[in-house]
Amino acid sequence: MNKIHTPEAMLLISVKCPHCASVTKSLCEMVKQGELASLKIINLEKQPEVADELGVRSVPWIRIGWFEMEGLHSQKELQQRAQQASSDEGALAYISDELTEGRVNKVLSLLESQHEFMPYVLSLMEDADAKINIRLGIGVVLEEFAASGWFEPYIPQLVEYTRHKDERVRADACHYLSLTVNNQAITSIKGLLNDVSEEVREVAKESLDELRGAGLEV
Repeated sequence: MNKIHTPEAMLLISVKCPHCASVTKSLCEMVKQGELASLKIINLEKQPEVADELGVRSVPWIRIGWFEMEGLHSQKELQQRAQQASSDEGALAYISDELTEGRVNKVLSLLESQHEFMPYVLSLMEDADAKINIRLGIGVVLEEFAASGWFEPYIPQLVEYTRHKDERVRADACHYLSLTVNNQAITSIKGLLNDVSEEVREVAKESLDELRGAGLEV
């Protein structure tokens, strides 16, 4: 996984906000204690365009690492988020929670700007019994990004899953490899034509057809 550093934070406030002062104090204290690397505070009365850019509708609005929160939060809650944002376990839990709750758009936005979080998404594929929202969310993410140039370094992780003990994982990996439209996928997909699972063999055939249709020599 990634080496995650001490997170940075952003805080949007308003002069009329009754809770902004409390949250500001807590975050400033966390910077002093080294729990946050930096804190950027923006007064929306002075820069209202920032709210539109970030889709913010209420303050205080807080971003710690990749976590986004609104409203009053205690310093303890903010510290917990900072700890999660600086660990592999926290990143994985965050992405899993967002997909479970159907907030796949948040994960898409995260990956759009921070490609290095893709391994966390892919690692969720290993659990063949994952909740349906997680499996669907992974599909949405791969349909969006698998053919992107920046995704290529993560293709070997999909290749690895074509050898997974669970046929559902192998079938999903096979399908997602076809979405990459990349020559790296061909050998692994062909290898699944002889899989013990009829479903996997069928997905492999369909995946090769998809790659042919995309112009690759299969």
